[in-house]
Amino acid sequence: MSILALGLIASLAAGLMTGVGALPVLFGRTVSRRSNDTMLGFAAGVMLSASFFSLILPGIDAARDLYNSVLLAALIAGTGIALGAVAVAALNEHVPHEHFIAGREGAEAAALAKIWLFVFAITIHNFPEGMAVGVGFGGGNVANGLSLAAGIGLQNAPEGLAVAVALRGQGYRRKSAFLIALATGLIEPVGGVLGAAAVSVSEHLLPWGLAFAAGAMIYIISHEIIPETHRHGHQNRATTGLTAGLILMMILDVTLG
Repeated sequence: MSILALGLIASLAAGLMTGVGALPVLFGRTVSRRSNDTMLGFAAGVMLSASFFSLILPGIDAARDLYNSVLLAALIAGTGIALGAVAVAALNEHVPHEHFIAGREGAEAAALAKIWLFVFAITIHNFPEGMAVGVGFGGGNVANGLSLAAGIGLQNAPEGLAVAVALRGQGYRRKSAFLIALATGLIEPVGGVLGAAAVSVSEHLLPWGLAFAAGAMIYIISHEIIPETHRHGHQNRATTGLTAGLILMMILDVTLG
C-alpha cells in the first residue's frame, strides 16, 4: 500500500473516533463536567506526548541525518515548531469560530450560522492532527505513523463527546449533535493526505513537516484544551488525565516505534 493511502486511511480512522466518542449522546447519556475535563486533560497529554516523541524527536533525527549537524537539526526543529504555532494562531485570529465556553473569536462572524462557527472551531483543531498523522507516514516510518494515528484517535474520542454534548446544550437534536461531531473529524484525512504528500516530495521537507505539525498541536494544547479543562475547578483531575495520556502515548510510541 502506498504511503499516501496509508496516511489517508490512518488519519480517517483517527478522525472517525470523534464519532465514536459522540455515540453516548444518541442514547441520551451525558457526562459530568468533572469527567469531561478529565478526558480533555487526557487528550492534551496524548497530544503533548505525540508532539515530542512522534514528531519533534524524529524530526531532529531526520535533520541530523540530512545535514550532519546537531545544531542545525535543533534550529530547524525550533523554527518548524514556531511556524506551526504561528500558522494555527493566524487561523484562530482570522477564521470566524466559536469556543464552547470562551465564546466567539476571529473575524466578524455575525452573518454566519452558529453551527458553522462550531464547525470552523473544530476544523482548526483537527486539521493539524490529521496532518501530523500524514507526515508520520510520509517519512516512510509506518510504526511512527501508526503510533501517531492511535494516539490522536484516542484523544479524538473525548473531543467528539465534548463537541456533541456542547451542541446538545445549544439545543441541537441528538442525531444532529452526533452527526456534526462525526463530520468534524472528517477534515483529518484531508490534512493526512496533504501532510503525507508534502513530505513524500522531498526528504528535506520531512524534518520541517514533523516540527510544523508538532508546533500546531502544541499551540492547540496550550491555547484551547488546557484552559478549557481548568475553568471549572477541576484542574487536579485534568492534570491527572494529562499525565495519564502522556504516559500512555509514550508507551505506545516506544512499543510501536
